[in-house]
Amino acid sequence: MTQEQQQPADKPKAERLVTGVPGLDVILWGGLVRKGVYMVQGRPGGGKTILANQIAFHHAANGGRVVYSTLLAETHERLLAYLGRLDFFDMARVPDQISYLSAFGTLQEGGLKGLAEMLRREARARKASLLVLDGLVTAEEHATSDKEFKQFIQELQIHASLIGYTVLLLTSASSEPVRSEHTMVDGVISVSDQRLGRMSERELEVHKFRGSGYVRGGHTFQISSAGLHVYPRLEGVFQNPSLDDPCKIGRVSTGIRTLDDALRGGLVCSSSTVMFGPTGVGKTSLGLHFLNGSSREEPGLLFGFYETPPRLLLKSRALGLDLEAKQKEGVLDIQWYPSTERILDALGERLLTTVAARGIKRLFVDGIDGFLKAAAPSERVTHFLAALTNQLRVHGVTVLYTSEMNELFSNEVQLPIAGVSSLVENIFLLRFLQQQTDVVRTMTIIKTRDSAYDQSVRELAIGSSGVRLAQVVPAGSSQQSRASARLWLPRGVRRLFRKRER
Repeated sequence: MTQEQQQPADKPKAERLVTGVPGLDVILWGGLVRKGVYMVQGRPGGGKTILANQIAFHHAANGGRVVYSTLLAETHERLLAYLGRLDFFDMARVPDQISYLSAFGTLQEGGLKGLAEMLRREARARKASLLVLDGLVTAEEHATSDKEFKQFIQELQIHASLIGYTVLLLTSASSEPVRSEHTMVDGVISVSDQRLGRMSERELEVHKFRGSGYVRGGHTFQISSAGLHVYPRLEGVFQNPSLDDPCKIGRVSTGIRTLDDALRGGLVCSSSTVMFGPTGVGKTSLGLHFLNGSSREEPGLLFGFYETPPRLLLKSRALGLDLEAKQKEGVLDIQWYPSTERILDALGERLLTTVAARGIKRLFVDGIDGFLKAAAPSERVTHFLAALTNQLRVHGVTVLYTSEMNELFSNEVQLPIAGVSSLVENIFLLRFLQQQTDVVRTMTIIKTRDSAYDQSVRELAIGSSGVRLAQVVPAGSSQQSRASARLWLPRGVRRLFRKRER
């Protein structure tokens, strides 16, 4: 959800200092409120110094001036050497636009009052619009009382307001949930490392932010040569869709004529469909047929977690499809993300960014379970998918998801992601059934919202000429008894099963 959507139009908008850190300005509804004093806290190695310098260099690149003051930190020579490895660093801006100053001597000689005066004097002399104090914990240790330390922060606030600069205070994380300095500053941002089993995930959270709303909760971030990249929680940003639902009623072909006939004309435009079935039953083949309808009017995207692009193109050729030509023509994009250590919100961001940039209208997500494996904790994946599906719908994207079932022949089918059936308009169930000495693939349309459809259990034929729905499977086939199969779906869908069985 954007800042404009959440802030009433008749309310004056706070003037912002854009951080330039990908994702952070989204969380802050546009950036830091100017002339505010903000605390950035975290353990050593958490990313505080990189974050502050990334903001500083972005600010300087846009015409601002920065005073970066340190207390008992690494030498400026070492600091600049490390920063020099990062893409945002530009030595040409030092010292004219970004001045690095050591204030520890001033703190030792003049205490907190002398430090506050030195920072005020340097910021005014250098016409700074951003002041960074790296090492607030050292200043706190030199305070003779809690009251003196609070007065120091208050002085910084007064100077920031009078001179017109924004202040970042970097400090070590504290085990105490609320400290005295937290009550004085305008905002508190923490960076931390979260241990998830044997892996770790960096997390950023805004605990306080005066004068503006923000996206609450923890947000994963990464540090690379480009600096910090924050991935806002998708369900937090898009609590409601960013656009009005166009509610299109046209039809989109699945690429399989017999399936279109069973759906009474194809999939409803901008709808979402999930195909459940065991491995090898034909889910990916169905998705490839759907993408074969990609065109300049309806660009397609395959967003997959399991099979590599070359293997998918090879499979498409075996089905009589030429997706490689679609790819070369520029109407089809194939993205592959192996389901190793992934960040759930990074996947969502890349997907939505591609959809917006390329105007995608046909989307095939091969392996919705890939999102589940990236989710930490796994329970949030339902909320993530709700936000993702709603956002795709308002962009006019028709989506086909696949989801893996563990058992090849079991009569009990349990959906791997709780609540997913209520998020989509259509559900297809693909199964292996035994007919005497043969094993056949079958497909059943379980649910199609607001549309009539063929309720038969049909054989799914796959060959060199592609995929098609063949004859209806006889009711007496082994393991075909629908009455004995238990599908863990919402109550309304289970009632639909019973009605059809009668």
